[in-house]
Amino acid sequence: MARTLARKASAATGRAVERLVIADGTLEALKWLGMILMALDHVNKLLLGESNMVLFDLGRMVMPLFGFVLMYNLARPGALAAGVHVRVMRRLLVFGALSAPVFIALVGWWPLNILFMLLLSTGIVWLIERGGGMRIALAVLAFVLVGAVVEYWWFGVLACLGAWAYCRSPTPTYLATWALALALLWVVNRNLAALAMLPLLWGATQIDVPLARRRWVFYAFYPVHLAVIWLALRLT
Repeated sequence: MARTLARKASAATGRAVERLVIADGTLEALKWLGMILMALDHVNKLLLGESNMVLFDLGRMVMPLFGFVLMYNLARPGALAAGVHVRVMRRLLVFGALSAPVFIALVGWWPLNILFMLLLSTGIVWLIERGGGMRIALAVLAFVLVGAVVEYWWFGVLACLGAWAYCRSPTPTYLATWALALALLWVVNRNLAALAMLPLLWGATQIDVPLARRRWVFYAFYPVHLAVIWLALRLT
């Protein structure tokens, strides 16, 4: 029913691209898939020396997958008024800081971990949605300066912003822009595996996974799985 209404809304506004409508349980399942792939990717990178190329390629979908789930929620009607952006930024800041010591021990001090990249992306969206020349200028400045010190750099932020723009206004232009942003992750990943997320998301619109939301699991999982990998390295 929701998908049918989305099609009608698109037709009424002259949009040529169907809005992505993903059930809440399926969206949660995508987040769990991202966590599993992230853990496998980090094991492959930090414990196996990136010897498994299948895990490496699958791992390249993790960041855009997390970014999409976050941006999909931020693009929901009424999210800004409900204070969703601010609550998300607080959580990302807290757990990004909690994860920093073990992340630095494993990877180094630069770049900052992915939670800070998601924090930056959320902050930019928040500033854009609030509007005004000063806020837009601040969003651009944050993108340029802070984008240089977070994981996936500006390319990760662009992938998130592309997803948000398309989820909020599903036009062919925004879809092409999002796809281009995902393709630009080649600069970081040296492959185009991130684009494989697009057919995955289309498939997600076709199913309804009966999975309850676990709000804090992702935030807690990130520092915990890094700590487990660090401990495994210390014991080997």
